[in-house]
Amino acid sequence: MESSKGYFSKVYRIVSTIPPGKVATYGQIAALLGDARGARTVGWALHCNPFPGLVPCHRVVNQRGELSGGFAFGGQERQRSLLEREGVSFLPDGRVDLKRHLWRPGG
Repeated sequence: MESSKGYFSKVYRIVSTIPPGKVATYGQIAALLGDARGARTVGWALHCNPFPGLVPCHRVVNQRGELSGGFAFGGQERQRSLLEREGVSFLPDGRVDLKRHLWRPGG
């Protein structure tokens, strides 16, 4: 079994490729790692992110486009502010508009 350090490094590498103005879901990142049931582990990796200025963990949301309740670097308000500065739009209920902003690697 892969160490959490190795897995977390892979999460950070993938998240670092999400462009400004786009978001990915925890499950999407897990699937890219070949771990279809690893969304929670991805969330934990981002919560432990030692490189918050380099790894844009604010660009990762849940499958419904909701912001992280445990965003480790300033809370939901900070996460939303960072996304809005990158041009990400929100639906009236506060979720990210995934139809417009979901990252599609290679697409």
